[in-house]
Amino acid sequence: MEPAKKVLIVEDDMPIADLLRMHLQDEGYQVTHCADGAQGLATLRAGGWDALILDIMLPGGVDGLEICRQARAMPTYIPIIITSARSSEVHRILGLELGADDYLPKPFSVLELVARVKALLRRAAAMSRSQAGEGGALELNGVRVDPITRQAWVRGVLLDLTPREFDLLYFFIKHPEKVFSRLDLLNQVWGYQHDGYEHTVNTHINRLRAKIEADPAEPTRILTVWGKGYRYASGVGAGASA
Repeated sequence: MEPAKKVLIVEDDMPIADLLRMHLQDEGYQVTHCADGAQGLATLRAGGWDALILDIMLPGGVDGLEICRQARAMPTYIPIIITSARSSEVHRILGLELGADDYLPKPFSVLELVARVKALLRRAAAMSRSQAGEGGALELNGVRVDPITRQAWVRGVLLDLTPREFDLLYFFIKHPEKVFSRLDLLNQVWGYQHDGYEHTVNTHINRLRAKIEADPAEPTRILTVWGKGYRYASGVGAGASA
Protein backbone atom coordinates (compact mmCIF):
# COMPACT_ATOMS: atom_id res chain seq x y z
CA MET A 1 0.00 0.00 0.00
CA GLU A 2 1.34 3.43 -0.95
CA PRO A 3 2.21 5.59 2.08
CA ALA A 4 0.04 8.61 2.79
CA LYS A 5 1.11 11.83 1.11
CA LYS A 6 2.53 14.38 3.54
CA VAL A 7 1.11 17.91 3.40
CA LEU A 8 2.64 20.83 5.30
CA ILE A 9 0.33 23.75 6.16
CA VAL A 10 1.92 27.04 7.24
CA GLU A 11 -0.99 29.19 8.41
CA ASP A 12 -1.42 31.45 11.46
CA ASP A 13 -5.23 31.49 11.32
CA MET A 14 -6.08 28.51 13.52
CA PRO A 15 -9.73 28.05 12.42
CA ILE A 16 -8.63 27.91 8.77
CA ALA A 17 -5.72 25.59 9.60
CA ASP A 18 -7.94 23.24 11.60
CA LEU A 19 -10.53 23.12 8.81
CA LEU A 20 -7.86 22.40 6.20
CA ARG A 21 -6.28 19.72 8.39
CA MET A 22 -9.64 18.00 8.91
CA HIS A 23 -10.56 17.92 5.22
CA LEU A 24 -7.11 16.83 4.07
CA GLN A 25 -6.95 14.09 6.68
CA ASP A 26 -10.39 12.92 5.53
CA GLU A 27 -8.81 12.50 2.06
CA GLY A 28 -6.10 10.28 3.55
CA TYR A 29 -3.25 12.80 3.72
CA GLN A 30 -0.80 13.07 6.61
CA VAL A 31 -0.96 16.71 7.69
CA THR A 32 1.45 18.85 9.73
CA HIS A 33 0.60 22.42 10.71
CA CYS A 34 2.95 25.29 11.59
CA ALA A 35 1.55 28.57 12.89
CA ASP A 36 4.46 30.91 12.10
CA GLY A 37 6.97 31.45 9.32
CA ALA A 38 10.15 30.53 11.21
CA GLN A 39 8.68 27.22 12.38
CA GLY A 40 7.26 26.56 8.93
CA LEU A 41 10.62 27.10 7.23
CA ALA A 42 12.42 24.86 9.71
CA THR A 43 9.81 22.13 9.25
CA LEU A 44 9.99 22.46 5.47
CA ARG A 45 13.78 22.04 5.56
CA ALA A 46 13.37 18.77 7.45
CA GLY A 47 12.15 17.38 4.11
CA GLY A 48 9.85 14.60 3.04
CA TRP A 49 6.89 16.80 2.03
CA ASP A 50 4.60 16.05 -0.90
CA ALA A 51 2.72 19.38 -0.90
CA LEU A 52 2.93 22.78 0.80
CA ILE A 53 0.07 25.16 1.61
CA LEU A 54 1.31 28.65 2.53
CA ASP A 55 -0.21 31.83 3.84
CA ILE A 56 1.70 34.97 2.78
CA MET A 57 1.32 37.03 5.95
CA LEU A 58 2.90 35.10 8.80
CA PRO A 59 4.34 35.93 12.24
CA GLY A 60 7.82 34.74 13.14
CA GLY A 61 9.93 36.97 10.90
CA VAL A 62 9.56 34.85 7.74
CA ASP A 63 6.68 35.37 5.31
CA GLY A 64 5.13 32.89 2.92
CA LEU A 65 6.88 34.32 -0.13
CA GLU A 66 10.28 33.74 1.47
CA ILE A 67 9.30 30.17 2.34
CA CYS A 68 8.16 29.68 -1.26
CA ARG A 69 11.46 31.08 -2.54
CA GLN A 70 13.48 28.75 -0.34
CA ALA A 71 11.30 25.76 -1.20
CA ARG A 72 12.02 26.32 -4.88
CA ALA A 73 15.76 26.42 -4.17
CA MET A 74 15.60 22.88 -2.75
CA PRO A 75 16.53 19.96 -5.00
CA THR A 76 13.17 18.18 -4.63
CA TYR A 77 10.10 19.66 -6.30
CA ILE A 78 7.15 20.27 -3.96
CA PRO A 79 3.74 21.45 -5.26
CA ILE A 80 2.94 24.78 -3.55
CA ILE A 81 -0.38 26.55 -3.09
CA ILE A 82 -0.34 30.06 -1.63
CA THR A 83 -3.39 31.34 0.25
CA SER A 84 -3.68 34.89 1.48
CA ALA A 85 -6.01 37.75 2.29
CA ARG A 86 -3.74 39.77 0.03
CA SER A 87 -5.78 39.34 -3.12
CA SER A 88 -4.11 42.07 -5.17
CA GLU A 89 -2.80 41.15 -8.60
CA VAL A 90 0.80 41.94 -7.69
CA HIS A 91 0.93 39.39 -4.88
CA ARG A 92 -0.65 36.69 -7.00
CA ILE A 93 1.89 37.30 -9.73
CA LEU A 94 4.80 37.48 -7.30
CA GLY A 95 3.81 34.19 -5.71
CA LEU A 96 3.62 32.47 -9.09
CA GLU A 97 6.91 33.99 -10.24
CA LEU A 98 8.60 32.67 -7.11
CA GLY A 99 7.45 29.20 -8.07
CA ALA A 100 4.05 28.66 -6.47
CA ASP A 101 1.82 26.33 -8.46
CA ASP A 102 -1.41 28.00 -7.46
CA TYR A 103 -2.84 30.93 -5.50
CA LEU A 104 -6.18 31.16 -3.72
CA PRO A 105 -7.25 34.47 -2.16
CA LYS A 106 -9.10 34.38 1.16
CA PRO A 107 -11.87 33.71 1.74
CA PHE A 108 -11.72 30.51 -0.29
CA SER A 109 -13.62 27.25 -0.51
CA VAL A 110 -11.82 24.59 1.51
CA LEU A 111 -13.23 21.94 -0.79
CA GLU A 112 -11.80 23.79 -3.79
CA LEU A 113 -8.37 24.01 -2.14
CA VAL A 114 -8.42 20.29 -1.35
CA ALA A 115 -9.38 19.56 -4.96
CA ARG A 116 -6.44 21.65 -6.17
CA VAL A 117 -4.04 19.86 -3.82
CA LYS A 118 -5.23 16.52 -5.22
CA ALA A 119 -4.85 17.77 -8.80
CA LEU A 120 -1.30 19.04 -8.19
CA LEU A 121 -0.26 15.79 -6.52
CA ARG A 122 -1.68 13.78 -9.43
CA ARG A 123 0.22 15.96 -11.88
CA ALA A 124 3.49 15.66 -9.93
CA ALA A 125 3.14 11.87 -9.83
CA ALA A 126 2.31 11.69 -13.54
CA MET A 127 5.28 13.88 -14.46
CA SER A 128 7.61 11.76 -12.33
CA ARG A 129 6.36 8.55 -14.00
CA SER A 130 6.62 10.10 -17.45
CA GLN A 131 10.17 11.32 -16.98
CA ALA A 132 11.28 8.04 -15.44
CA GLY A 133 9.64 6.09 -18.27
CA GLU A 134 11.32 8.16 -20.95
CA GLY A 135 14.67 7.08 -19.57
CA GLY A 136 17.68 8.39 -21.44
CA ALA A 137 19.03 11.91 -21.58
CA LEU A 138 18.21 14.25 -24.45
CA GLU A 139 20.72 16.58 -26.10
CA LEU A 140 19.99 19.42 -28.48
CA ASN A 141 21.75 22.63 -29.46
CA GLY A 142 24.51 22.15 -26.92
CA VAL A 143 22.15 21.45 -24.01
CA ARG A 144 21.78 18.02 -22.40
CA VAL A 145 18.97 17.12 -20.00
CA ASP A 146 18.57 13.93 -17.97
CA PRO A 147 14.99 13.31 -16.73
CA ILE A 148 16.13 10.64 -14.26
CA THR A 149 18.67 12.73 -12.36
CA ARG A 150 16.86 15.96 -13.27
CA GLN A 151 20.15 17.55 -14.22
CA ALA A 152 21.08 19.64 -17.24
CA TRP A 153 24.35 20.72 -18.85
CA VAL A 154 25.42 23.34 -21.38
CA ARG A 155 28.53 22.28 -23.31
CA GLY A 156 29.29 19.83 -20.50
CA VAL A 157 28.91 22.39 -17.69
CA LEU A 158 26.34 21.43 -15.05
CA LEU A 159 23.55 23.99 -14.65
CA ASP A 160 22.07 25.18 -11.38
CA LEU A 161 18.36 25.00 -12.21
CA THR A 162 15.28 25.24 -10.04
CA PRO A 163 12.80 22.35 -10.49
CA ARG A 164 10.50 24.58 -12.56
CA GLU A 165 13.35 25.79 -14.75
CA PHE A 166 14.32 22.18 -15.39
CA ASP A 167 10.74 21.26 -16.31
CA LEU A 168 10.53 24.20 -18.71
CA LEU A 169 13.87 23.40 -20.38
CA TYR A 170 13.03 19.70 -20.63
CA PHE A 171 9.66 20.50 -22.21
CA PHE A 172 11.29 22.78 -24.80
CA ILE A 173 13.94 20.21 -25.73
CA LYS A 174 11.29 17.50 -26.13
CA HIS A 175 9.47 19.76 -28.63
CA PRO A 176 12.16 21.47 -30.74
CA GLU A 177 11.09 24.15 -33.21
CA LYS A 178 7.46 24.02 -32.05
CA VAL A 179 6.02 27.41 -31.05
CA PHE A 180 4.25 27.61 -27.70
CA SER A 181 2.30 30.59 -26.39
CA ARG A 182 2.78 31.64 -22.80
CA LEU A 183 -0.61 30.15 -21.93
CA ASP A 184 0.41 26.88 -23.64
CA LEU A 185 3.52 26.75 -21.45
CA LEU A 186 1.57 27.51 -18.29
CA ASN A 187 -0.82 24.67 -19.01
CA GLN A 188 1.84 22.18 -20.14
CA VAL A 189 4.65 22.94 -17.69
CA TRP A 190 2.91 24.46 -14.69
CA GLY A 191 0.06 22.02 -15.18
CA TYR A 192 -2.73 24.34 -14.06
CA GLN A 193 -4.81 27.10 -15.61
CA HIS A 194 -3.35 30.47 -14.62
CA ASP A 195 -5.18 32.73 -17.05
CA GLY A 196 -3.91 36.27 -16.64
CA TYR A 197 -0.52 35.29 -15.23
CA GLU A 198 1.33 34.55 -18.47
CA HIS A 199 4.08 37.01 -17.45
CA THR A 200 5.22 34.30 -15.02
CA VAL A 201 6.47 32.47 -18.11
CA ASN A 202 8.45 35.54 -19.19
CA THR A 203 10.22 35.63 -15.83
CA HIS A 204 11.17 31.96 -15.96
CA ILE A 205 12.33 32.17 -19.56
CA ASN A 206 14.51 35.18 -18.75
CA ARG A 207 16.09 33.28 -15.85
CA LEU A 208 16.58 30.21 -18.01
CA ARG A 209 18.16 32.23 -20.80
CA ALA A 210 20.58 33.75 -18.29
CA LYS A 211 21.75 30.22 -17.52
CA ILE A 212 21.87 28.57 -20.95
CA GLU A 213 22.58 31.40 -23.42
CA ALA A 214 26.03 32.87 -24.12
CA ASP A 215 24.28 36.22 -24.52
CA PRO A 216 20.76 36.28 -23.04
CA ALA A 217 20.02 39.48 -24.98
CA GLU A 218 20.70 37.60 -28.25
CA PRO A 219 19.47 34.08 -27.54
CA THR A 220 20.24 31.19 -29.88
CA ARG A 221 18.30 28.48 -28.06
CA ILE A 222 15.03 29.76 -26.57
CA LEU A 223 13.76 32.15 -29.20
CA THR A 224 10.91 34.65 -29.13
CA VAL A 225 8.40 34.30 -31.94
CA TRP A 226 6.86 37.74 -31.87
CA GLY A 227 3.11 37.76 -31.39
CA LYS A 228 3.02 33.98 -30.90
CA GLY A 229 5.28 32.80 -28.10
CA TYR A 230 8.55 30.90 -27.85
CA ARG A 231 10.34 28.02 -29.53
CA TYR A 232 13.49 26.03 -28.84
CA ALA A 233 15.90 26.18 -31.80
CA SER A 234 17.43 22.87 -32.83
CA GLY A 235 20.66 24.45 -34.08
CA VAL A 236 22.99 27.19 -32.86
CA GLY A 237 22.81 30.38 -34.89
CA ALA A 238 19.13 30.09 -35.78
CA GLY A 239 18.53 33.66 -34.59
CA ALA A 240 15.37 35.20 -33.22
CA SER A 241 12.13 34.94 -35.15
CA ALA A 242 10.44 38.03 -36.42
